Parts: sequence; structure tokens; C-alpha cells
Amino acid sequence: MTDLGALFKDLGPRVLGVLVRRGADFASAEDAVQEALIEAHRRWGEDTPRDPFAWLVTTAWRKHLDVVRSESSRRRREVADHLEPDPGPVTGTDETLLLLFLACHPALSPSSAVALTLRAVGGLTTRQIASAYLVPESTMAQRISRAKRTLSRERLTEPGDLAVVLRVLYLIYNEGHSGEVDLADEAIRLTRQLLSSAPEPEVAGLLALMLLHHARRPARWSPDGALVSLDVQDRSRWDTGLINEGVEILQSALSLDRLGEFQVQAAIAALHADAPVAEQTDWPQILEWYDLLMELNPTPVVELNRAVAVGEVDGPRAGLAAVARVPDSVPRHTAVRAHLHERAGDLETAHSLYAVASRSAASAAERDHLTRQAARVHQRLHRA
Repeated sequence: MTDLGALFKDLGPRVLGVLVRRGADFASAEDAVQEALIEAHRRWGEDTPRDPFAWLVTTAWRKHLDVVRSESSRRRREVADHLEPDPGPVTGTDETLLLLFLACHPALSPSSAVALTLRAVGGLTTRQIASAYLVPESTMAQRISRAKRTLSRERLTEPGDLAVVLRVLYLIYNEGHSGEVDLADEAIRLTRQLLSSAPEPEVAGLLALMLLHHARRPARWSPDGALVSLDVQDRSRWDTGLINEGVEILQSALSLDRLGEFQVQAAIAALHADAPVAEQTDWPQILEWYDLLMELNPTPVVELNRAVAVGEVDGPRAGLAAVARVPDSVPRHTAVRAHLHERAGDLETAHSLYAVASRSAASAAERDHLTRQAARVHQRLHRA
């Protein structure tokens, strides 16, 4: 028996991409695809067509034309002149890539691009996306509707901005693992799909970065749900299969000698993954990669992360001097200072800064982690 839900999730975005490529606006195309999927669910049962993809494309296109024809006689003439001739072969791969670029259109805000990508390309329901982002379904529906309205006049006739697409996929990955759909898994799936259509080194770099981060996921949380920092994680719980795959993908990308920021971030993650214990981390090489990353993407966040590496290579006082050059509004700024002050032996300042950092944490898990760090340092002070 065919799993129609899984089949529709796979085919729906591809069919939507075909209709967009043929000239349908995004909102109308999605409506037509949804109607075709409903009809397929009603008619297929246990006996799916020999070519389900072609059946859905044909049905969705006909439904789109029916809507177009009903609008006005002028529009009917336009259909006869421009839409009814054979639109050519359907390949699937190019259409999906087109759809991904359209969902990540520069006219959309990052949050809208993320939602639309998950809805249109990922094939997730609005309820699933809302659950993952912990917002009401009605709120997510409005966000997606606004995004589709924004794109109603847009056509993608040339390759889109790959950098924008990669940033949207990375945003999806970093949203975490709440809700019934694992957004990290979904981001990896979409990035694999993108790499098969656009074998660019930066796409490979992003996929490698995701896999290397994902490999550490089993050790990132304690049994009671507490956040575990990288330096004290149980590395025997890391997924060596994902690490090996990520490193292999990264090495292939680096061999093309077209360095980009995601490749550099993946190289840093690979060095962390390569250390059997935290004390054996190759911090000098990590610092070299951060220097490269600062050339490619000189942001305050990168500069703060580089300061941590400086503290490991040249000592905590040098790290604190590097942090002083970073705006204190950057997330984790206070927490990094606390860590470096503790390493420098200034426990009173470290305790105070951990407490301050916990009050401005971005999540409950981070707040609890920093609170525990403050308590730990407080105990060290009393023992001293």
C-alpha cells in the first residue's frame, strides 16, 4: 500500500515548481496543487497512477487553467495564446530549485522566507510549521499568506541569490527541534536536495556544517534536559557516521579552491569533532580559520567567537582584550567574558558576569545553564 502522505510531501513541492516555471503566480499555483492533491487522495486509493508526478502536474495545471479561464474573456484569450501550447518536458529537479529560490526571494523577510520554504519546498503543513515555531496556527497562516501576496507579482526567470537561500536554510536548521517536525532534519534534507541540483562548494559547506553540528546533538543535552557545553560533552555519544560524512563533503568542497564562509565554519566544526577530548582541540588552527572567516564575513558574532579562540591560544587576558573590541550588545558577549575571567582566575567577576548573562539569555535552557555556571563558580569561591 502506497503511503500517500509521504508521496504527496515529496511530489507536492515539485509539482508547485513546475506550475511556477510555466508562469503561474505563486499563490494561484499553490491553490491548484492543493486541489490536485485533494483529488488524488480521493481518486487514487490503493491504486496510484503509473506516473504520479505527471498525473499531479497535469491535474494541477488544468485546475490552474480553469481558474484563469474563469477570470475574464481577456484572460481567456491570453491563456489560448500563451498557456495552452505544450509547456515542454517536466524534469522535477530544476523546478524544485526554482521554487526554493522563489521562496527565499529577497523581497521577503527572513521569517517569511523560512515559513514559505518549509511550506512550499518542504511540504509541511501550516500547523506543523506553527508547532515548530511555537506560534498559533492562525499566526503562521497569516505569515505565509503575506509572503505569497508579496510574491504574487514576482517571476524568477534567472538564477536567484544562492547566498540568500543558504542563509534561510541555516536559519531553519538553527531554529532547533521543537514541535512534531524536526526542523534541523528538515533543513538537512532540503540542503541535500539543493546540493543535488546546485553542486556548489558553499552548498556543500553548509551541508557539512549541519552534519557536523548534528553529530553532536545526542551529547548536547543531559538526561534531565540540561544544556551541556561542548567542552564537557560525552564525545562517545557523538555520531561518527555523520562526522565522517560531513568531513568527506567538506574536503571535496575545499578541493575546489572556492572558499566561502560556510566552508570555513564547517572546517572549524570539523576540528572540534576531530579532538578526542576537549583538551586536545587544535585551537591554533581554529584561530587561523576564524581569521579567514573575519575576512569573508567580518561580523561582531564572528569576532566574538574568534575572541574565544584567542583566549585558548594566547591566554584569557588576550581573549578579554579581543572581546573588548566587540560591541557588548552581541549575544553571548557577557557569557564569554565570564568564561574568560574564570579561566584567568578572577572568580568574583566571573560569578557576577555569569549571573548577569543568565538574566539576558535567549532561551530557558541557556538561562538555566548560565545559572548553573554562576552557582558552580560561587562554590569555587567559597572553597577558595
